[in-house]
Amino acid sequence: MPSKLDITRRDFLGGTALALSGAALSPMELLAASRAKQPGYYPPALTGLRGSHPGSFEVAHELAWAGKHPAIPKQQTDADYDLVVVGGGISGLAAAFFYQQRSEADVQILVLDNHDDFGGHAKRNEFNVDGQHLVGYGGSQSLEAPGSYSAVSKKLLRDIAIDPQRFYRYYDQEFFEKRGLGAGLHFPAASYGRDVLVANPFETFASDGVDDLAAVVAQFPISEAGKAAVIELYAEHPDPLPKLSRRKKIAYLQKISYVDYLQQHVGTPLEVTRIFRDVPRGIMGVGWEATSALEAYRWGLPGFDSLNLGELEYNWADSDEPYIFHFPDGNAGVTRALVHKLVPDALPGDSMEAQVLAQLDYGALDRPGAPTRIRLNSTAVDIRHTPDQSGVEVTYASGGNSYKVRGKHVVYAGYHALLPSVCEGLPGDQVAAIKSVTKVPLVYINVALRNWKAFNELGIYHVDVAQPPLMHSFGMDFPVSMGGYQYTRSPEQPVVVHGTYVPAVPESGLSPIDQHRLGRRQLYEMSFADFEEKIVEQMSGALGGGGFDAERDIAAITVNRWPHGYAYEYSELFDDLDFGPDYGPHLTARRQLGRISIANSDASAYAYVDGAIDAADRAVDEQLKL
Repeated sequence: MPSKLDITRRDFLGGTALALSGAALSPMELLAASRAKQPGYYPPALTGLRGSHPGSFEVAHELAWAGKHPAIPKQQTDADYDLVVVGGGISGLAAAFFYQQRSEADVQILVLDNHDDFGGHAKRNEFNVDGQHLVGYGGSQSLEAPGSYSAVSKKLLRDIAIDPQRFYRYYDQEFFEKRGLGAGLHFPAASYGRDVLVANPFETFASDGVDDLAAVVAQFPISEAGKAAVIELYAEHPDPLPKLSRRKKIAYLQKISYVDYLQQHVGTPLEVTRIFRDVPRGIMGVGWEATSALEAYRWGLPGFDSLNLGELEYNWADSDEPYIFHFPDGNAGVTRALVHKLVPDALPGDSMEAQVLAQLDYGALDRPGAPTRIRLNSTAVDIRHTPDQSGVEVTYASGGNSYKVRGKHVVYAGYHALLPSVCEGLPGDQVAAIKSVTKVPLVYINVALRNWKAFNELGIYHVDVAQPPLMHSFGMDFPVSMGGYQYTRSPEQPVVVHGTYVPAVPESGLSPIDQHRLGRRQLYEMSFADFEEKIVEQMSGALGGGGFDAERDIAAITVNRWPHGYAYEYSELFDDLDFGPDYGPHLTARRQLGRISIANSDASAYAYVDGAIDAADRAVDEQLKL
């Protein structure tokens, strides 16, 4: 049964309550209800169903699914711009910044975004828990290994006053260790008949394993044969591929899943592989049954010791940089810094520290006459060159009406799969390349707790979940204190718990792309009440032994739903082994079309901040060379 908790559920669009009959509203009415002109408009403070929120996707779906185009105005409804950017995420904002920075004269730039907030997946969530201000991240999480960024991406961070080295001071790398908190493994009652929480014996990003493996495994709610198989997994084995050379072993591991490898060559039964099957979904988008065994080897997982493969040329897990480059609001800290440069009046503070708690004025984002204007709640529905090819006309829908602007140049930094539905003149091979992949659906869940006594009592800070009903992991947010924002210091204080859910179809035999498409359908069929029920069920089951009481302890829940989440990164198990950021269909998909260039991390086939920035750099350079 759905929960009836007394928690904050402000299911609002721009401050206007969404009535129960909201499903009957037209897409244009939904957009009209979320206009930034309303008093008190402040999207980061909204809870409930966020991310791709109601009102942000309906027009695009009518375009892509039904071919229904809003009317194109006969006359232009706004002034000319030097650059129109479609998509206000990291890549779109970076493109606006690069264009402004590299143009020899003063320029006029318009950024359009279909959401009620800028940033794309770099989304900021805020909570007020009993008078205490909490900040969390609802999408793009951290700067991954910024020391390896391209020169362009490194320079952009410097230019917007972000110095990753400062996070060595702001991120308390010993916070959990000092308090004796480790990682837990939850066997939920929905899958195992009863709730069991143990120390996590499997090496993951949150766990280094346990000292007494047998004692922990003895608590698993599985068969005795299954428990023995877990112990055997970590034992020494003879080489399971003795007839293959090192080169052929590597080639073989690239084309067999980790689950199949364990079952066929190590003798690990399905009962055991299901326990850790879903661990990589937060990064890979699918579980180990659809991810290569070689990737598991790169992660340092068991079952490979006797193969004698040694070091691989590519092993991203060996980065010398710790995973600490995280703003309290994730990479919303990056987009806010970009907005400060593009629209200085909107956000005060000239440093990464000063901007953490600075209040953003959404009314300043789209002021007439400003060099750069960021227009929210605006879905691009038609992009075409003018008859004389001297510019590009962009029609967008907002507030129940259609508007048409003209730019000398356009950078499309939105979801690539929508481009064929809105852009006239794309060649057939480019359309085919765009449609050959799809984004990874993703849900980032933030639960504001009044305290974290249960975590402390159980001696954990992070939980991985075996055969999860929803979240495959959840735990206390990153311990970052900066710019006047203080991470929780005692179990009696509020904290944000972050959960991850990537919908997939495990053990279906389907490719990642097919799983992503089915997973996206699952997301659209789920209401906030569906999410809330599962979140409460999982947290209660895992933390109940520590005294957790959902009714008492949960203050608010924000579900950041991204049906079009991560950019697709090629799978060595299912895709051509030559495909990667430097080669693959995405190169055709991102091809310039006259005065229209294509950015976004999709264009890099790389779902990280530097992939988005580098794509913006290339797109702007293409246009400046015209």
